[in-house]
Amino acid sequence: MPLSDILDRIRSEEARTGRTPGSTRLIAVSKVQPLARVVAVLDEGHRLFGENKVQEAAGKWPALREKYPGVELHLIGPLQTNKARQAMELFDAIETVDRPKLARTIARLKGELGHCPRLFVQVNTGEEAQKAGVFPAAADAFITECRSLGLEIEGLMCIPPEGEEPSLHFALLAKIAARNAINELSMGMSGDFEKAVAQGATFVRVGSAIFGERDDG
Repeated sequence: MPLSDILDRIRSEEARTGRTPGSTRLIAVSKVQPLARVVAVLDEGHRLFGENKVQEAAGKWPALREKYPGVELHLIGPLQTNKARQAMELFDAIETVDRPKLARTIARLKGELGHCPRLFVQVNTGEEAQKAGVFPAAADAFITECRSLGLEIEGLMCIPPEGEEPSLHFALLAKIAARNAINELSMGMSGDFEKAVAQGATFVRVGSAIFGERDDG
């Protein structure tokens, strides 16, 4: 599906639900995509992208950023603490802060590097054992802990369980954000981004609907 069609659908849903036009930004999820597909989207003028893995992003984006100024890169996959320094040097936002050890590592590196990406806490709204993210009941305390370390938490992120109504999970994330005075919500993917817009998403993460199915090897 052309990038313009996705953007049109986002704008239509904003209008339908009374959202401010342009208040939802589109993250083009470029993980495991052939370089030619990524370049095609860059050539269309899009500059906001999401990657799952630090190593893959490190091999791809420094050269692309040289050619395409203004790229904004979000890490949307789990982050190991031993990759935190590289992630903080590479990404403009880390959406997957989800445990105290990682928060402490980021806080230490913030002091050493003198800068910090935008930070989002990942909330495991479905309480799925196999999935990263802090459980909803622990989210408030974890956000408070991050702030006590000197970290500014700008957003929350979630990935709803497959087979469940995503709107319920988006609404839960929005509720947690509101009571913690957090403005950014990263939620919604190729199959449900319009529902996310309706629930207040400020970022939606769309991959296959833009690029086609991933080549996972």
